[in-house]
Amino acid sequence: MKKILFVITFITTTLLSLHAQQTADLEKLVNQTRREAGMQHGVLAVTVYNVNTNKVIYSQNGDLSVTPASVAKLFTTGVGFARLGKDFRFTTKIAVRGDIDRDGVLHGNIYITGGGDPLLGSYRYRQTTPDTLFESWATAIKKKGIRKIDGRVCYNNSIFDEQNLHDSWQWGDVGNYYGAGVNGLNFHENMYFVYFNPGKKLGHPASVVRTVPKNLDIHGTCEVTTAGEHTGDHVVIYGTPTSKERLYRGTVPLGKKDFPVRGALPNPARTCADLLASYLRTHGISISSNSMQVYTTPDSLRQVVDYSSSSYYTIAQYTNLTSNNVYAESIFKYLGYAKYGLGSFTNGSRVVMDWFKEKGLDVGGVSIVDGSGLSRLNRTTTDFLCRYLAAVSKESYFDEFLQSLAKVGESGTAKNMLPGLPMGITVRVKTGSMDGVKSYAGYVLTPHGQKLAFAIVSNGHDCSDKAVAEKLDKILYKIATMY
Repeated sequence: MKKILFVITFITTTLLSLHAQQTADLEKLVNQTRREAGMQHGVLAVTVYNVNTNKVIYSQNGDLSVTPASVAKLFTTGVGFARLGKDFRFTTKIAVRGDIDRDGVLHGNIYITGGGDPLLGSYRYRQTTPDTLFESWATAIKKKGIRKIDGRVCYNNSIFDEQNLHDSWQWGDVGNYYGAGVNGLNFHENMYFVYFNPGKKLGHPASVVRTVPKNLDIHGTCEVTTAGEHTGDHVVIYGTPTSKERLYRGTVPLGKKDFPVRGALPNPARTCADLLASYLRTHGISISSNSMQVYTTPDSLRQVVDYSSSSYYTIAQYTNLTSNNVYAESIFKYLGYAKYGLGSFTNGSRVVMDWFKEKGLDVGGVSIVDGSGLSRLNRTTTDFLCRYLAAVSKESYFDEFLQSLAKVGESGTAKNMLPGLPMGITVRVKTGSMDGVKSYAGYVLTPHGQKLAFAIVSNGHDCSDKAVAEKLDKILYKIATMY
């Protein structure tokens, strides 16, 4: 018996000594990273939390408020699982109002009532493309006996407020697809493609070839020029959410004809209504008047179809794996709508912060103002990020939440991270990036059953995104191999 106790004591002491050495090595690496070129004048915050023992095992600057960028999507999607559930589906309602005479003429209007669905008319999936969507709606309308509409297509955005962009989002972001914002009625992920042909030589003007979806009412001024081969997309699009005017600046690569760039779609809800009307006209149902926005649901509506999105789990997974801002903001505002009757940045923030407090999390140093992390007013600490991740790990939906995070070496934004990671160690991560911000947060799962939550955030560095990513990768590798 004494021998057994001696062996157990020896093993325990050895492991504790090993863990102490690993923590010391991590501390040395973090300190070294802070002194490296491009990092000296910024803030590097790192926290590691043992979920099994509910203890912080390492923290440097973990109590400082930092800007998380897209890591903020962890808050949005996690609280979405809690409040909406993995099987929740956004619903868009198509209805009619008015009399249908014996000739199949509807003396009234078609109504589209938005339900916040970020996938409505998405180009990513065959079942959600505009033509597939409109075909299903047109079929349902024809089944009502309607062959002509003496009226118009009306659209209702009102489950979300009219502020689809946060006040703090940057002007250089909001004309681009990632800064599109959301509406009660989203369409085509609130973005469009603009295709460019480069000039024949470096520095020569590029030209706009076409836009998709087709028939968009967009007036673009092109100041794009031609850069070297393989330089990629360096086009910035400027424009407000309701304006048809767009200004294109930047460069496209030499030799790449029909080069696609994604921009923020002007007035997505109106575009949805207009393109539905156009589709109906070309598929046997004439409409006499132009589309119109309405702000209330009229009486005596007859439902044509309730169109449901994919499940919340699918949407949350795509949100985190690809860091899609429109999906995140749709979830964020819908949380506000579900709880307070109106989707807004303020109400979405209230729901998220309320969940933190409900779980007993100290929210000192934490401020959440949008769902995507696009705002620089978002604040968190790495200590809080880890405590939040630990709290989520205790919830019934944790497995689905975990699967929504990119698996290092395999999927999403983490596909090429941490080559050479030892077998049996799984790292699930959400990354974030904007000028002067780089962030990682997620979980390490070891073959021995250890579960670590980690958060690494750099603010104010002045090295390139690639350079800071390499530095943070080294820190994450050290964390992943601590046990």
